Amino acid sequence: MKISTRRGMLVAGVLTMLVTTLVTAAGLLSIQAVAQSAGGPGSPRTSSCPGDNSGLSLSPGFCATIFADNLGHVRHMAVAPDGTLYANTWSGRYYAASPAPPGGFLRALRDTKGSGRADVVQRFGTAHEAGASGGTGIALYNGGLYVEEGDRILRYALPAGQMVPTGSPTVVVSGMPLTGDHPMHPFVIDAKGNLFVDSGSATNACQAQNRIRGSRGLSPCTEKETRAGTWRFDANKTGQTFSPAQRYASGIRNGEGFAFDAAGRLFATQHGRDQLFQNWPQLYTAEQGADLPAEELIELRSGADYGWPECYYDQEQNKLVLAPEYGGDGGKTVGLCAQRTAPVAAFPGHWAPNDLALYLGSKFPAGYRGGAFIAFHGSWNRAPLPQGGYNVVFQPLADGKASGPYVVFADGFAGAYKEPGRAAFRPSGLAVAPDGALYVSDDVHGRIWRITYTGDGSDKVAPAPSPTTMTTAAQGAVPPEGTHPDAGRASVPLPTPPGSSPDQVAQGDRIFHGEASNGTCSGCHGSDAGGTPVGPSLKSGQWMWSDGSLSGLEGVIAKGVPQPKRYQGVMPPMGGSSLTQADLAAVAAYVWAISHANNGHGQGG
Repeated sequence: MKISTRRGMLVAGVLTMLVTTLVTAAGLLSIQAVAQSAGGPGSPRTSSCPGDNSGLSLSPGFCATIFADNLGHVRHMAVAPDGTLYANTWSGRYYAASPAPPGGFLRALRDTKGSGRADVVQRFGTAHEAGASGGTGIALYNGGLYVEEGDRILRYALPAGQMVPTGSPTVVVSGMPLTGDHPMHPFVIDAKGNLFVDSGSATNACQAQNRIRGSRGLSPCTEKETRAGTWRFDANKTGQTFSPAQRYASGIRNGEGFAFDAAGRLFATQHGRDQLFQNWPQLYTAEQGADLPAEELIELRSGADYGWPECYYDQEQNKLVLAPEYGGDGGKTVGLCAQRTAPVAAFPGHWAPNDLALYLGSKFPAGYRGGAFIAFHGSWNRAPLPQGGYNVVFQPLADGKASGPYVVFADGFAGAYKEPGRAAFRPSGLAVAPDGALYVSDDVHGRIWRITYTGDGSDKVAPAPSPTTMTTAAQGAVPPEGTHPDAGRASVPLPTPPGSSPDQVAQGDRIFHGEASNGTCSGCHGSDAGGTPVGPSLKSGQWMWSDGSLSGLEGVIAKGVPQPKRYQGVMPPMGGSSLTQADLAAVAAYVWAISHANNGHGQGG
């Protein structure tokens, strides 16, 4: 749930009673609490829970059902007091290999039968055919639906009693940055109409050469004038233009999720930086680079600086430390980071926290009330450790502080392949409904789950069991990879390029999959080399940067791809690993071999 009410949708006396109940000592109303506590006429009745929780593994006492499916790349959601769920979908460059569906990018969903599943789904808004690609952010406020579309935040008027708008939108904010590593603009609106929007960093660590080994950080980091922070606008005004003047807080590399607690405190999630080991192998081990730095839950305050790019949060030491680009020495020196604002809670590195919902309802057991649910989209760069995230965690909070360790609340989304290009589903959005249910969205196949509590109220906060039933995409099941290191790899011998040997191809395979020489290739290109939103498929004879010959592939790997043509992932020289010439030759031989194995088609490197 992102925000606010639609006027005229609740009886005035009921709304007045709810407002009176929820006003805090400071006099600030959390509109989220109104929507989460109310039970509008469209609130679904409790439905039976399927035996497998729709493929998910959940904390004790909870049940998951599929509310809707195949909606497109669903990002964030907002729920109106009458139970109508609104979702923004996106077909931007992260989904270059997936064609945009026809029609508008916005979805309105309603369960009119009380079955727990949407039986009315309407598409609206600007369509791909008109040049749009949708967006992430979405919120309800003061009779309007606010949505991110490209570099703008738009407002659609929602007349009372209507599910979707009929008129054209007005522009609330325009000119938001779209270049660089993080082009999304999630946002939230408070009860007074303050609109807080994220502008993620253009780079990984504000280096002179983005994501390149040994490149020092720029000082000052001029991109912070318009990036890496939270901006504040007025949701009641139109025609506002994005500029440095509206910056509210800084040092936030990529803040994807926003939510208010009952006292009006604003929280956000932060994606930590990448490539500590790949860019600074003299300071970090591969294992440290896989788990550092932390992903963060922060409390947003006006004028605060949360450390990026000079600092990162080390969850093993529980402190902000100086980044290597700015003179850091592998986590020993704190320096100026002592003056930066530390997070409220920290989580394993690279899990990618894409949304946040604070539970202000009353249907979940007491231990969950007031705490934070966080949707982790999933990692791409935790080699040599297993990839992580692809789950929803719960972080207990009390008085704005962490009051206990986090637990994995919902798991099993990824199915058999926990990696970006092959995961069955990836959690991307969260919203709490008026009846207290928690919605979770997926941006791979466009599924939305509805999670309810079906116990007797006595359940304590506890982690979900490890998944036993793999979640599978609607297009068909994906077989488990098994536990052997080679499970899921090619089952037929690969061809050997001229001048190479089968042993060389086999060694390249191991490096590619992170089993030797700290290789990182599969993180961007996928374990099957079939491509991910970060990097292209390598299974074709179509190449963007070379002629596909063995020497050409060696040249691209050695030099890297600092300015990709189609994909967001910058490829450092040697893939960011400390490859010897023998390693380089082996990886090139393996890439040549897989590109000639099945005469596949794709977009090669």
